[in-house]
Amino acid sequence: MNSMTLEQLRATAYSGGVASVTLKGLGSGFFMEIAMRSGQDAILSKARSTEPRRFGSPSSALVVLRDLGISGAQLDITNWNPDQKDITQSRASRAEAMRGAHKAAAYNQWLAVEIQSSIDDPRPSIPHDEVMARMDARIARHKAAVAVLE
Repeated sequence: MNSMTLEQLRATAYSGGVASVTLKGLGSGFFMEIAMRSGQDAILSKARSTEPRRFGSPSSALVVLRDLGISGAQLDITNWNPDQKDITQSRASRAEAMRGAHKAAAYNQWLAVEIQSSIDDPRPSIPHDEVMARMDARIARHKAAVAVLE
């Protein structure tokens, strides 16, 4: 079965290519299955992946359908279990994203302290050209030392 993003569904619905939509319950969530007039079926997926887009309730999915101009849908609750706890990849990926955000915030805080300490340093600044000349001389000395060893 193909996947389809919300923008693709919007374009398909606008052109009259949607034959029907079924909200399928799975676990504690709902997924949208789209039957197209071409005979193909697709699952509504997240914007930047082929992972199915999960709705926590049928009403949130119906709001999306209404906004797309789709006025009807079928509901399949055969595999729906509202008591099932939702433990999905998205929780793990959200936790990883939060860890990354915390690391980035800690780094930004460290960097701000380093920059401020440089600004507050009472020693005179060294001009860029002078620093580059010193580094060029240092690199030249190292290259000369390596050439002597070879």
